[in-house]
Amino acid sequence: MNIQVKLPDGSVREYSRGTTIEEVAQSISPGLRKNAFGGKLNGKPVDLNTSIDRDSAVEIITPDSAEGLDIYRHSTAHLMAQAIKRIYGSKAVKLGIGPVIEDGFYYDLDLEKPLSTEDLAAIEKEMEKIAGENLPIVRRAVSREEALRIFGDMEDPLKLELIRDLPEEAEISVYEQGEFLDLCRGPHLPSTGRIKAFKLLNVAGAYWRGDSANKMLQRIYGTSFPKKAQLDEHLHLLEEAKKRDHRKLGKELGLFMFSEEAPGMPFYLPKGMTIRTELESFARELQRKREYDEVRTPFMMNRRLWEQSGHWDHYKDNMYFTDVDDTSFALKPMNCPGHMLIYKNSLHSYRELPIRLAEYGQVHRHEMSGALNGMMRVRTFCQDDAHLFVRPDQIEEEIGRVIELIDHIYGVFGFEYKIELSTRPEDSMGSQELWDQAESSLKNVLDNRGIEYRVNEGDGAFYGPKIDFHILDALKRSWQCGTIQLDFQMPEKFDLTYIGEDSLKHRPVVIHRAVYGSVDRFIGIITEHYSGAFPLWLAPVQVKLLPVSDHYADYAMLVKKSLDERGIRTEVDLRNEKLGYKIREAQLEKVPYMFVLGENEKNTGTAAVRKRGEGDLGPQSIEEICGRILEEIRSKA
Repeated sequence: MNIQVKLPDGSVREYSRGTTIEEVAQSISPGLRKNAFGGKLNGKPVDLNTSIDRDSAVEIITPDSAEGLDIYRHSTAHLMAQAIKRIYGSKAVKLGIGPVIEDGFYYDLDLEKPLSTEDLAAIEKEMEKIAGENLPIVRRAVSREEALRIFGDMEDPLKLELIRDLPEEAEISVYEQGEFLDLCRGPHLPSTGRIKAFKLLNVAGAYWRGDSANKMLQRIYGTSFPKKAQLDEHLHLLEEAKKRDHRKLGKELGLFMFSEEAPGMPFYLPKGMTIRTELESFARELQRKREYDEVRTPFMMNRRLWEQSGHWDHYKDNMYFTDVDDTSFALKPMNCPGHMLIYKNSLHSYRELPIRLAEYGQVHRHEMSGALNGMMRVRTFCQDDAHLFVRPDQIEEEIGRVIELIDHIYGVFGFEYKIELSTRPEDSMGSQELWDQAESSLKNVLDNRGIEYRVNEGDGAFYGPKIDFHILDALKRSWQCGTIQLDFQMPEKFDLTYIGEDSLKHRPVVIHRAVYGSVDRFIGIITEHYSGAFPLWLAPVQVKLLPVSDHYADYAMLVKKSLDERGIRTEVDLRNEKLGYKIREAQLEKVPYMFVLGENEKNTGTAAVRKRGEGDLGPQSIEEICGRILEEIRSKA
């Protein structure tokens, strides 16, 4: 009896019952079969040798898809585990879990011998040997009893714990390749020979199942790609990322620091503070032109406010509390409730709306110490927050204006970006009707403007759906920064109203909006994006004056005074060092312009100008080069 298989292009083909995914791929084209890593059977990822026993929808998974890369890397994780067991002994190695992660995979294992990065080369060599053996990778479904017996015989307590924790109805499967067997739901490549290019990256410690009460295991990270050229490119990007690490550059360039006296809380040094001030001033001026009013709210407010807003139920584990006069207060994790109080402080007419309140608000959120990561994950940061109080008929136009603002700002930094529409999460508050209305409004804005986006189900804020902006930096890494959130809930909770045209009270809608997101994190991102070579308008020092000897120090100070009066940030290197040394130092500091000042320059009122990335521009009058610099600053080129 034949079955019908529906393919992604909508076509339907007839096959014999029991035909495998691989045979379907072969029937479409031999090239597709050769390229296939697995398949999807009615939407579920499966192995190539999976049989089709009823009418089904089938999709072939290839290396150029995210699912294909996941299968490839998951199989590489098993290859690594097999190599480790061969080297250190099957009974000596107890395997935990080996999932795929962004850009690679890892495997947690319990092994008495402490591993270091020096051991990775030997493991890679054994992996290459196993890949060369081209062992078939075979799936086998087993009963719970058989699974417990298999891993009991292997004396592997970690796998036994995983099996015992599986739901009663769970299908249990193992994968075998040669002498190696692992508990896994798959899918996997057909054989080890399909794994071509991989690299083990580092070794770290990790608590079993992420619980500090459990045993510390060793975690080996690696990555793999179907082609060596892809792996080489990725490893190059990793090296480039190390050079650009904002923590390293922040220290070298004197931008910010951290101290054990305030873990996860950045200290801004003068040069870093200059960048932060410029970022805020840039956005502040754009907001002023778009009729935003800037406000400031207290860092600490009564606990009852956070209970009223809903943050208590959703954020209390990440908030800091203190008692004042026998009353519980909390450091704000968000600025929203404070803005609700400001709006409610006076009566509003429909004619006043939209009201746009903006704040560079310092917030505090408790992060686990292990999650802290320079400026990218901190415990206190500044949000460039704004809350727009609008009438329902103003929602789409106002969101459109915010999208245009975000697009403009990201364009100045040269960021491409992708957009996600995040919908109602499980721990949301409010009625389904209001959520449907909010989600529909956001979708309409994006659709009506022809903006491409993907839907991220269940990732909205607890009070409303949101549009998230994911910027791509110079290394094509994605960072979620800007956000637009539509909120029908907080106006209800705070009983916000305005007087309508009918002289009755109406409920406004709140649009939460951020562009940088966290100003601190954004500084970390752009430090890596520019590799510390900030554009002229952002550079902490825009011009470095280099007198060729002490004789020209007075002239250098006169030039500095002239540049200071024009608002150009300038430093003078008055050290008694050779000119070549001073130039190299300024290059390491990534200063955009250098003025070399000697006898000829002093006599003619000029400077020998050098520009970062362009080299020697020759002698120019101070007036001429200042005009050029000021125009470059103004245009933010």
